[in-house]
Amino acid sequence: MKTSKTVLITGANRGIGFEVARQLAEKSFHIFLTARHREAGEKAVAALQKDGTKASFVALDVSDPDSIKRAAQEVTATVDHLDVLVNNAAILEDEHLSVLEIDAELMQKTLTVNTIGPLLVAQAFYSLLAKSAFARVVNVSSGSGALSEMGTYSPAYSISKTALNGVTVQLANAFKPKGIAVNSVCPGWVRTDMGGRHAPRSVAQGADTIVWLATEAPKSLTGKFLRDRKVIAW
Repeated sequence: MKTSKTVLITGANRGIGFEVARQLAEKSFHIFLTARHREAGEKAVAALQKDGTKASFVALDVSDPDSIKRAAQEVTATVDHLDVLVNNAAILEDEHLSVLEIDAELMQKTLTVNTIGPLLVAQAFYSLLAKSAFARVVNVSSGSGALSEMGTYSPAYSISKTALNGVTVQLANAFKPKGIAVNSVCPGWVRTDMGGRHAPRSVAQGADTIVWLATEAPKSLTGKFLRDRKVIAW
């Protein structure tokens, strides 16, 4: 298989992240699949490689700045540029809690993984992205984080995704001189371990806009929040 582009996807050993990897593999991307746990990540890479995909496992815990730096060094030693970064890794641990019940520890943990992690990953891989004529960053957000849609659901998770959208706008403006597009995506309520079996969308549907932004979307489209390939309100 001829490989033309490279992508790194965080938290890609299952769910939407793995489906994005699978779809981009079909488009001849070299996949850098990251996960916190080596066994799970290597198993996912092996599944991709069965179809002839060029895929590599990279250990990466987005809550650990040292892990992020090591991952960037490992990828830099392998390739001279990165075309796409998909910040997919996230946690949801307050689904049944009220904003009146959230404690500081859970709030900080959620922000560390869902907001600060993607920012640090983008910083760490900026130099590789800047060497691509194609570069795009896709931050997997949520409608739960849209101020125009927010209710009382999962307050720590929702607030972390609102903050992630802020990171998207900041990065879009900072990366603009290098022509790197940065956008947020709401994949919708998807049947994954996080979304549950009653969710109305398949993982393929959840991955669609992410893959589109990584491959076909106009490069001029940046600093936006999208769902179903259309810009939505913050």
